[in-house]
Amino acid sequence: MASNRKVIITCAVTGAIHTPSMSPHLPVTPEEIAEAAIAAAEAGAAILHLHARDPENGKPTQDPAVFERFLPRIKGSTDAVINLTTGGSPHMTVEERMRPAMEFKPELASMNMGSINFGLFPMLNRYDSFQHGWEREHLENSRDLVFKNTFADIETAMTLGGKNGTRFECECYDIGHLYSLRNVMDRGIVGGRIFVQSVFGILGGIGPHPEDVMHMRRTANRLFGDDYEWSVLGAGSSQMRIAAQAAAMGGHVRVGLEDSLWLSRGKLAESNASQVAKVREILEGLSLEIATPEEAREMLQLKGADKVGF
Repeated sequence: MASNRKVIITCAVTGAIHTPSMSPHLPVTPEEIAEAAIAAAEAGAAILHLHARDPENGKPTQDPAVFERFLPRIKGSTDAVINLTTGGSPHMTVEERMRPAMEFKPELASMNMGSINFGLFPMLNRYDSFQHGWEREHLENSRDLVFKNTFADIETAMTLGGKNGTRFECECYDIGHLYSLRNVMDRGIVGGRIFVQSVFGILGGIGPHPEDVMHMRRTANRLFGDDYEWSVLGAGSSQMRIAAQAAAMGGHVRVGLEDSLWLSRGKLAESNASQVAKVREILEGLSLEIATPEEAREMLQLKGADKVGF
């Protein structure tokens, strides 16, 4: 890969992995999510990956009415690509998870490319108390949790989204997910330039070791050749290290408080924008250029912000 290749920064603003009590800086209300997303875009994020939370208790929600409280404001304040989750929460059905993408017809939506054990329970050892009663139960229940993404689920979601011109951030938590993506490509369910988001460090998926990153990249190269864009996210403390490694290998990067609450060892990130600024420093230190939203749209063959439903 050429050293002057432009790198897309995605910022995952809030999500289902972390619970509100774990950081006072995690945006929860629609107003907080909008402010955090706009600041991340101003810091250099070309793509904003968005979940929603119930503003009363912080639970993940796929209710389009909650998304509607922040999507128009974000779109009106930035030209960043808006990427809506179809993950939502492992406890939701695929129909529930698709509601925002079907309602708002975004340029980009996430799609998990396989079922995995989704182990969040190690977090119980790191926190003594929780603000909401559901949080401890949520983490404890992950000992017996399969995040269901069957071939039927993937085909349904991608077919429905594709009819609206939505393309996908294909989240691959393990090597087998790359093969599943190749299968849906071969069956014509998804086409065009593929956006692979490799996820490292979730218990139940591939680990965060540098060899794991290299293995994921080599396998993707073999399966997809030149017909894809590769991005990475490292969960927790591996976030910046994996971003730096992948960027040096020709990849794009994803940061944000959905994936890690930390800015550095023992220091909570006070905003999504601070993580974007930090990864931008890393990328520019590698003599890499940061992609603008329009450049990201061109690379990923997106339909444009004027064709969404919000």
